[in-house]
Amino acid sequence: MTTKKTGVLLVNLGSPTKPTTAAVRRFLKEFLWDPRVVNIPRPLWWLILNFFVLPTRPRRSFLAYRKVWDEKGSPLIYLTRQLREKVAARLAAQGISVRDAMRYGEPTIAEQLRAFKEEGIDSLVILPLYPQYSSTTTASVFDAVADELKQWRHIPEVRFISDYYRDPGYIAAVAKSIEHAWHLRGRQELLLMSFHGLPEVLSKWGDPYFEHCRQTAASIAKQLELEEHEWQMVFQSRFGKAEWLKPYCLDTLKELPKRGIKTVDMVCPGFAVDCLETLEEIAIANKEEFIKAGGSAYHYIPALNDSDAHADVIINLLTQK
Repeated sequence: MTTKKTGVLLVNLGSPTKPTTAAVRRFLKEFLWDPRVVNIPRPLWWLILNFFVLPTRPRRSFLAYRKVWDEKGSPLIYLTRQLREKVAARLAAQGISVRDAMRYGEPTIAEQLRAFKEEGIDSLVILPLYPQYSSTTTASVFDAVADELKQWRHIPEVRFISDYYRDPGYIAAVAKSIEHAWHLRGRQELLLMSFHGLPEVLSKWGDPYFEHCRQTAASIAKQLELEEHEWQMVFQSRFGKAEWLKPYCLDTLKELPKRGIKTVDMVCPGFAVDCLETLEEIAIANKEEFIKAGGSAYHYIPALNDSDAHADVIINLLTQK
């Protein structure tokens, strides 16, 4: 019996290719034009995007990207690549080919799928690196995969992993990373678990993201044996004037010192690797606001990134039936 040749595609959100205004504008134009990301009627959104958002936002975003860019480039890009390399090295003995792609930017999903086709892959596993499902992220990856595969005459066997927020290995890995941080720097009064925000209306339309985040945070707290008053779930990265998922991270941080809580640990369990939203928004900007509001200590706990523990989680997800 012929053994199937398997290809694994790890997909992350993406990043500008350079920390320049022009590169950020190209990235934002592709990202924000996705109807999964912005649910405004296309003609109206085209006007808003091209005449109000793109003329101003790239400059602000460029300044933020410049703070987190280093000699290796965009942290999201190279950390995803390093995670993929670690996973690929461990799966090579099984004859499994592993590639990484970005939903927006490079390398694209389409070009990586075509590379698998050239390799003669006849079984695909697609893993969006989003533990919690959202129509704005996971479903958008599915759209891009489908758009490419519908052009193929021969469709391979495809397994699409929609989420992994309930995976015991993932929960344990995040909890252990928090315990490791506490061992190194001590434990603060409150553990805040911050997830990327979404417009509230998406939950009414059937998006399960909020519930996935809630279960993730509760599972991590249970693993750490935390009491209810020792942790809280919040949502970050609000964009626009619409109501987003609450409680808002920044509003919470400004309020905590008034309640007598002046030291916090921050962790972002929805991000597989560190990126602009964790390294600039959470670790820098929000810290400044918390200290300004009267806080005294603020510690950001990094994402799992390209750690061995994270590779273990990914490999288990890929190989379990």
